Amino acid sequence: MHFVGRSWLLLTGFILFYVIYLLFGALVFSSIERPMEDRMRTELEVLKQEFLNLSCVSDAALERFLLKVLAANKYGVSVLRNASTTSNWDLASSMFFANTLVTTVGYGHTTPLSDTGKAFSILYALIGVPFTMLVLTACVQRIMFPLVLAPVGLLQRSGLEPRPATIVHFLLLLILVVMCFFVAPAAVFSAVELSWSFLDGIYFCFISLCTIGLGDFVPGTQPNQQYRSLYQVAVMGECSC
Repeated sequence: MHFVGRSWLLLTGFILFYVIYLLFGALVFSSIERPMEDRMRTELEVLKQEFLNLSCVSDAALERFLLKVLAANKYGVSVLRNASTTSNWDLASSMFFANTLVTTVGYGHTTPLSDTGKAFSILYALIGVPFTMLVLTACVQRIMFPLVLAPVGLLQRSGLEPRPATIVHFLLLLILVVMCFFVAPAAVFSAVELSWSFLDGIYFCFISLCTIGLGDFVPGTQPNQQYRSLYQVAVMGECSC
């Protein structure tokens, strides 16, 4: 019993340190990247006003404007008025980025703007990725008994042979995983994300849990989204599992 209690205490310490590490990364990324983002937004707004003040738009002016807009959009900075109020580098968004970095999901919707941010991303991932794998391994080891060994033993004690008991347990566990990690989150995504269908939610969950991270669907990026910070933290929990 003493060993079991100690192992759970160690796991709690791992998870607590993991959360602190994400918060640390979020604070650093936000302090480094947000001033760069604000500067890019200001430059883009000035360029937009200059473009609108032109009485006759030349090919060169149009090309310069489009190049600047496309370059800014690559870093998640939009020229659209309704998207200019939401920062990609507030604390919650920075923590979401840090989580996608250490879990190797990497949606690519937000990337560091500065050389300092890029250098810190390398160092942060070098430590964060192995530590994330360590935390996940420790979690799997702790939940093996309550989710696998104990239910199979219970089914065998109820009269089932080992093979049928294993099959029944597998089917029940499969239903639980599908409901908790695909169906329920997809229902939430389809309700919160106005442009997402239920299939889009299932697709996002699969892409994220497989750490493919194509970036064609990213939650919490709609302008003026309510409870955006809380929503992004909840999505982090889904992507970390």
